[in-house]
Amino acid sequence: MDKQQIIEWLLQGDVSIQYQVHRDLLDNDRTDLQNRITNEGWGKQFLSKRHSNGHWGERFYQPKWTSTHYTLLDLRNLNLPPRNGIAQKTIELTLNSGKAADGGIPLGPSSLQHTDVCVNGMFLNYASYFKTEEERLCSIVDSILNEVMPDGGFNCRTTRSGATHSSLHTTISVLEGFHAFQKSGYTYRMNDIQSAKESAEEFILLHHLFLSDRTGNIINKDFLKMHYPCRWRYDILRALDYFQSAGTNWDTRMKAAIDIVQNKKNKNGSWNLNAAHPGQVHFIMEKAGQPSRWNTLRAMRVLKHFKIENYRH
Repeated sequence: MDKQQIIEWLLQGDVSIQYQVHRDLLDNDRTDLQNRITNEGWGKQFLSKRHSNGHWGERFYQPKWTSTHYTLLDLRNLNLPPRNGIAQKTIELTLNSGKAADGGIPLGPSSLQHTDVCVNGMFLNYASYFKTEEERLCSIVDSILNEVMPDGGFNCRTTRSGATHSSLHTTISVLEGFHAFQKSGYTYRMNDIQSAKESAEEFILLHHLFLSDRTGNIINKDFLKMHYPCRWRYDILRALDYFQSAGTNWDTRMKAAIDIVQNKKNKNGSWNLNAAHPGQVHFIMEKAGQPSRWNTLRAMRVLKHFKIENYRH
């Protein structure tokens, strides 16, 4: 299939895919399609799983992928309309349950003093996207900024195992949260956020997105797999998709990761879902090992942003 045929194939997918194809590949912001995400397909399915108490799953963070936290992250990534009342009410419910001593979102009794910076980054991402009042997010921003490590990134294990080196998993979640906060037009500690954002981006680029800065070896082979949904886990396509979303300029340290993504392209012009993170889910959007509209969309918008038009087969 040529590029136009691939786009036509993408437009046969869920309405959330259709909306993002028009916005990111065709430069046509179809708000009519975005409004349909609430009442059709995957968006409707996620929203239908919400319980009468306002939560998904058992509580905010359990079970892992069907919890309120990860369902709101899924809805944010579907690009549900930002003013969706259901998402906004559930975020308010979570905030009204109280914050930890460090200003972050507690996952349970064990984190009432010091919260998980990775979860705070993801929370900031969807809470900003769904237009939560800025003042309700300020303490979360504070808690994240207090976690910047000497190498410029973030690591949620500092409070559990005393980590001294940043984690790509945590750093990408924080960057997505900072970007959503900035994009929503908030102004709180914007200079500090921008500085932390730049240092975190540099941390990822220093590793060429997947290589050890000490040995040059691949840090984790799973980083080269293209997962979706990504959950809290890092991979190179997620990083590249963040950089395109943030409008980042081309950096030669991205080249090795771009080459890997291009080499994963199928002969028909699509990309597969390489693997799914194990765990209970509300429903399966796409099957691992088969052509993926999510990954094809994300790969194509990355290549479009960086003006890499000669796709490899």
